[in-house]
Amino acid sequence: MVFSSLNFMFVFLPIVLGVYFLSPRIIKNLILFLASLVFYAWGEPVYVLLMIFSTLVDYTHGYFVQKYRGTRKAKVFLISSVVINLGVLGFFKYSDFIIGNINALTGASIPLLGLALPIGISFYTFQTMSYTIDVYRGDAKAQRNIISFGAYVSLFPQLVAGPIVRYSTIAEQLNHRRENSELFADGVQRFVTGLGKKVLLANSIGAVWTELSSLPSGELSVLGAWIGAIAYTFQIYFDFSGYSDMAIGLGKMFGFRFLENFQYPYISKSVTEFWRRWHISLGTWFREYLYIPLGGNRKGLPRQIVNIAIVWLCTGIWHGASWNFIVWGVYYGILLMLEKIFLLRVLQKLPSIFGRIYTLFFVIISWVIFAFDSLGQGWTYLKGMFGFGGLALVNDRALYLLLTNAILLAILIIGCTPLPAKVGRTLMRVWNDRKVAPMLVQNVVLAGIFLISVAYLVDSTYNPFLYFRF
Repeated sequence: MVFSSLNFMFVFLPIVLGVYFLSPRIIKNLILFLASLVFYAWGEPVYVLLMIFSTLVDYTHGYFVQKYRGTRKAKVFLISSVVINLGVLGFFKYSDFIIGNINALTGASIPLLGLALPIGISFYTFQTMSYTIDVYRGDAKAQRNIISFGAYVSLFPQLVAGPIVRYSTIAEQLNHRRENSELFADGVQRFVTGLGKKVLLANSIGAVWTELSSLPSGELSVLGAWIGAIAYTFQIYFDFSGYSDMAIGLGKMFGFRFLENFQYPYISKSVTEFWRRWHISLGTWFREYLYIPLGGNRKGLPRQIVNIAIVWLCTGIWHGASWNFIVWGVYYGILLMLEKIFLLRVLQKLPSIFGRIYTLFFVIISWVIFAFDSLGQGWTYLKGMFGFGGLALVNDRALYLLLTNAILLAILIIGCTPLPAKVGRTLMRVWNDRKVAPMLVQNVVLAGIFLISVAYLVDSTYNPFLYFRF
């Protein structure tokens, strides 16, 4: 089940909200835990057992890590937790990838396991690992209530695609959060905003990418290839950030305050800045639990470069069991290393427009690598973007798509910037000064976005979610 589905918005969510707010506080976490299991089982009932297994493993390990904290036994339990979590993730996500590469390299015929990838396993595995590590470090106390811990692991608002919620940032909220009408209203507003980004913007521009990326190479043009790459660049941002907005909004409805996951990444003036603004929860996780423990930048530039390389190799692997993700991670690792060595200092001396163009160029290239599971297909598409392969510079299809989507592209460009939020705040202030009810206007706009999004979902079968495969 996805948030941008009619079943979720008109069946699952209203029932869960009704039961949750009618229940006494003592069982609210139980309601969330059970609802989250139902949410997960909607798509793949068998893997609910895997989630329960992860919950029991990390609950138990967290208990013993705190019990023996400061001793060697605590470290043993910590290592055991990390090994089990990574082992489960590796088995379900990477076993066929490893077997396939062994077969290709050795000529063996080891049969593939053909395991379906448990939805969201990369996200909730990192969450449960953060719990044990936080307890070991003393950043959080072990959760004694297994129901509350189960609610944390399986919490449906951010279960499938994040943001990755570290235990230390939500520990207090698990047992002491307080729901109120203002927070609930903020949550509804955030959810509807994310729904509009996902359904009206990401899905619309995603159809352009789907059409162009599936064309035979002879029917593509250089302009068409660039339109497709830019379309995917917009799609993945509005798709993923929209889903994060919906998750944050749902969290507020139930009294949780999740951290932001995106901060207008496409206005960045360097790749380093881009990764401070994109998928913030993942970047924070790798920084806190891998980069800093490796030594971060504390042991000189050569060691820092090695640490960056390790982190970005792992980031690529985290995204998927395919060589394109590994290449994508290495690609960003190289760019970040170059910026750390000298490029960042050069960019800081130039007008900001140069930094923004440089960043967007390399980000667009990166999304082409990311989009194609086949390195060969991705390489062919990239060559086409630069005129190799005998492609025409322009053709009728590319011009048609550019003209028919010009307004959408303009909206997407503006939507990637802080401008809409600034304009909204200004209008709210002006309307308030003129005794116009700004909340009424805001609610009318939100209702319009919601109704148009629902109409789109009723009329369309195209509702992909890009990060489901991670």
